Amino acid sequence: QVQVEEAGGRWAQPGESLKLSCTVSGPSGTTYAVGWFRQIPGAERQFVAAVSFTGQMTSYAESVKARFAISRAKGGFPVYLQMNGLQVEDSAIYYCAARSRGIGTFDRPSDYESWGRGTQVTVSP
Repeated sequence: QVQVEEAGGRWAQPGESLKLSCTVSGPSGTTYAVGWFRQIPGAERQFVAAVSFTGQMTSYAESVKARFAISRAKGGFPVYLQMNGLQVEDSAIYYCAARSRGIGTFDRPSDYESWGRGTQVTVSP
């Protein structure tokens, strides 16, 4: 019943910026915590960032903390992932994930209930 959709992925040069967006719709309305994960084919999905129901609490992987910012619109969605200073190693399929719980861990794929299909980000010279 929960639908998750990502958008905004594209090719970029090192040092450029991208802004991804995620929209979640379902029975819980806008009361979904959201996480961003990324995955290189053949590798495990890795945590990138997460935001709480209200947008007041955020968390980041150490590798992106200084460069990425997660936020959400005043109405709850879209949720954004602003990516600055892109590096080649940021290349991945980026997934948006949602959960209706507000308590618990947030940095593992198993913490989330619903997933989008992903959006490709490719960073290369």
